[in-house]
Amino acid sequence: MKQLLPEWAQPWLEFITLGLQVMLILLAAWLLNMAVRRIVRRLGERYNLPAELVIGVRRINAFVIYAGALLTILDRFGVSGTVLWTAFTGFAAVAAVAFFAAWSVLSNIFCAMLIFTTRPFRLHDHVELLENGEKPGLKGQVTDINLIYTTLQERLPDGSDTVLQVPNSLFFQRATRRWRNMPRA
Repeated sequence: MKQLLPEWAQPWLEFITLGLQVMLILLAAWLLNMAVRRIVRRLGERYNLPAELVIGVRRINAFVIYAGALLTILDRFGVSGTVLWTAFTGFAAVAAVAFFAAWSVLSNIFCAMLIFTTRPFRLHDHVELLENGEKPGLKGQVTDINLIYTTLQERLPDGSDTVLQVPNSLFFQRATRRWRNMPRA
């Protein structure tokens, strides 16, 4: 290969090779991510899976694929996988202790899993969290469900929209009223 390159490129051969390897790794990760997204979309359509589950699976797959690509790129730069793994497991142990200390976060994540599996409401449903018989509750159209919050878009009487981020645990502490496919006013 040295004979194919001009004389001025000879000192840069190692960097050119490394750059090409990084570009190929990123291209392979992108192509793999697109293929997995397509497969997940087709499975979701074929088995009529909830949109929330399909989105969650796509996010997890993208994270795993790009994390693997990052580790492969770091390996090409000479960063040891053993050192990274040791640092990661040390961090994970400290994070696990901190995670158990943040019980409300754990509760919201568990409630998100319950929302995904029991499906008390879905994306685009209109829901209201009932306070009690006298007070109106939080209500709006479900626009997103993630591990901590459910996002509701609320239409105010003056025609403006607001966005409410409701902790997932609230949906299991209060009664929820749901309307499906309610037309927007």
